[in-house]
Amino acid sequence: MTHPSQELARFASQLNIGEIPKEVIDRSEDLLVDWFGSAIAGKGSRPVEIITQFVQSMGGFNGANPGTAEILITRTSSSPFLAALANAAASHVAEQDDVHNGSVFHPATIVFPAALATAQTIGASGEDLLLASIVGYEVGIRVGEFLGRSHYKTFHTTGTAGTLAAAAAVGRLLKLNPSQMLHAFGSAGTQSAGLWEFLRDAADSKQLHTAHASSTGLMSAYLAQAGFTGAQHILEGRQGLAAGMSTDADPSKLTDRLGTRWATAETSFKYHASCRHTHPAADALLQVIIANQLSHQDIAKVEALVHQGAIDVLGPVTNPTTVHQSKFSMGTVLALVAHYQFAGLQEFDQHFYDDEICNFRDRVTMVLDPEVDEAYPQRWIGKVRVYMRDGRVYEGRVDEPKGDPGNTLSRIEITDKAMRLAAYSSGASPSEMAAAIDRLWNIRQQKVMGNLIS
Repeated sequence: MTHPSQELARFASQLNIGEIPKEVIDRSEDLLVDWFGSAIAGKGSRPVEIITQFVQSMGGFNGANPGTAEILITRTSSSPFLAALANAAASHVAEQDDVHNGSVFHPATIVFPAALATAQTIGASGEDLLLASIVGYEVGIRVGEFLGRSHYKTFHTTGTAGTLAAAAAVGRLLKLNPSQMLHAFGSAGTQSAGLWEFLRDAADSKQLHTAHASSTGLMSAYLAQAGFTGAQHILEGRQGLAAGMSTDADPSKLTDRLGTRWATAETSFKYHASCRHTHPAADALLQVIIANQLSHQDIAKVEALVHQGAIDVLGPVTNPTTVHQSKFSMGTVLALVAHYQFAGLQEFDQHFYDDEICNFRDRVTMVLDPEVDEAYPQRWIGKVRVYMRDGRVYEGRVDEPKGDPGNTLSRIEITDKAMRLAAYSSGASPSEMAAAIDRLWNIRQQKVMGNLIS
């Protein structure tokens, strides 16, 4: 008799590229290019630089062979474990990496750092990298869905489910058999971590969550290859992940239509440079402003009609003191949208603490909306009420925020976004970035994965 963890491990171990629809493989390329831009955008961020300095101090430099896995923001190389740790931290700080709605999980920032570092180390092909990444997405998303809404109230799902996603991706590259893959899951799951408390203090922990999840998943797969054992029922067992971290876990989610439902293709891109919970309301407000040609000066207050998850995550952030914390402030995001019609990297950096932005921020409230809450997390509906100083009231609604599969980014938009991210951080020159992106768009032709940036 198989059980959900075992069935998921078998799928991760045995999936072949020929079984995956072309549109899903194409989507994985889109997600890879999108992730690459976010990883380059991490250069210069204080918490990312601290983690990267730690990686370099631990990485066998000073004349020793450091390894062949690329650390993107420093143009150096290291072991796959340390490269995954550094690149995962870098790609989650700009708040532009992808998200899967139903699992409330950011797959790219976990899966691609671990898969890329391993592929570069073992000489895997570009096609191998794509296959492994799809495996990581499919596993991680299902684990996030399995853990449910109660889990996300306290735990950062990207840090918890992410360990399993990275283990699956690396395990597929290492050609683990189903038994070894299950052991990798056991080791990854017992190390899952990530708590939302950091938001109250504007702490740096979010970058640590992704760094830890990606590198820990990678380590778990390598350990399993060497014969290290892990719990066989780490997800659904009596003292497993769900028992300790969820009150509404659903084991059926772990194996939901494996091989026929491709969760990778359900993943959304992020348009605004902020927490995804702010995006639906931001797009709804933008719709109202454009349709009615409103000025921010004439708006008295805004109500964002949201799901409970948005209140749980964004509610504690009432007076953001850092750029990163401000990206988790519904008021700040809507203020920037009202003033600039976009909440991008430059808008946050230059204006998040302007007097007029703070004043508008304090006139934004979140209201739990039954329809929005019932649809979440499968659908992230955006609804706002905009109260004008002259007494008029406008309502806005967006059923698919910009970046969702039904309102997605084109390859031209993905490329432009990646170029903007690199320019923002000066992490790569325009010519370097263009060459790297071209290499990624043609990754299926690469027989051996080398450096993305020479």
